[in-house]
Amino acid sequence: MRIVLDAMGGDNAPAAVVEGGVMAAREYGVEVVLVGRREAVEPELARHDTQGLSLPVVHASEVIEMNEHPALVARTKKDSSMVVGMQMVKRGEADAFVTMGNSGGALAVALFHLGRLKGIKRPALGSVFPTSGNPAFLLDLGANTECKPEYLVQFAIMGSAYAEHVLGVRNPRVGIVSNGEEEGKGSQLVQEAYPLLKASSLNFIGNVEGKDVPAGLADVVVTDGFTGNVLIKASEGVASLILGVLEREIKQRPLSMLGALLAKPAFRAAKRTLDYTEFGGAPLLGVDGAVIVGHGRSNAKAVRSAVRVAKKTVESNVLDVIRAGIAASGTAEE
Repeated sequence: MRIVLDAMGGDNAPAAVVEGGVMAAREYGVEVVLVGRREAVEPELARHDTQGLSLPVVHASEVIEMNEHPALVARTKKDSSMVVGMQMVKRGEADAFVTMGNSGGALAVALFHLGRLKGIKRPALGSVFPTSGNPAFLLDLGANTECKPEYLVQFAIMGSAYAEHVLGVRNPRVGIVSNGEEEGKGSQLVQEAYPLLKASSLNFIGNVEGKDVPAGLADVVVTDGFTGNVLIKASEGVASLILGVLEREIKQRPLSMLGALLAKPAFRAAKRTLDYTEFGGAPLLGVDGAVIVGHGRSNAKAVRSAVRVAKKTVESNVLDVIRAGIAASGTAEE
């Protein structure tokens, strides 16, 4: 398998991205193509033992920066690492594209250069969400701040395909984010999407409140991009706060330090459950190619995990499953 990695994407590029690419090539046995400015990428690659690994470097002279307007640079920066990388996927020279860069830029480049899957009205950005049981899959995380009811139905179809074929969840339960569990609660968007989801062939369980998501009441959680982005970032902030407060309070109490030593394996497991670097990246579903977008602050471990997500996405043939699901749903773009 050949996976293109945007070596210039993210706050810690190219050092952390290259290191993560080397880790992924070694652990997952894939070819990782590093796309970016050769003069910046090759010195970083030389710092690592790459014997027996396939890590070719493809030169791209431009970078889509975090603060640039996505739609504009998708068209004007034709030699950016994102455009060059996704063009490789478009031409069939690679199986997937991974970036830690500008998420809006990744969406714009994917739409402009890869296009949407047939029948898809709007692509969606999704990610696993830690719960008390198995992780849920939440989408949209920000690709569509304004949505129509039929968009949410398609998000649910794509999310169910990903949950079943990549995460291994049989007949995933689908819920829609609302401010109440009862049918009829929620915004106008939620109220209009509810009957469409209920009439679909999906395993729709109804509304889920914010507290229900970490409780694991649904395997696939659907919402508009604005709400999804706020939900996941607030959750990340709360998780970081709890871990930070626990660490601070334990260090201030000698007896607690002793107890913490005994509970160290449990703390380590809890941290791993809440650690975004374990999840890697978010699949951009609905575009005609496997595209994974990671956190801008990603370290090498997160980059490695994002490549793993790309590998599983390709192996699971999610794109074809989504095509079939959309075609059978009657929601396809006319």
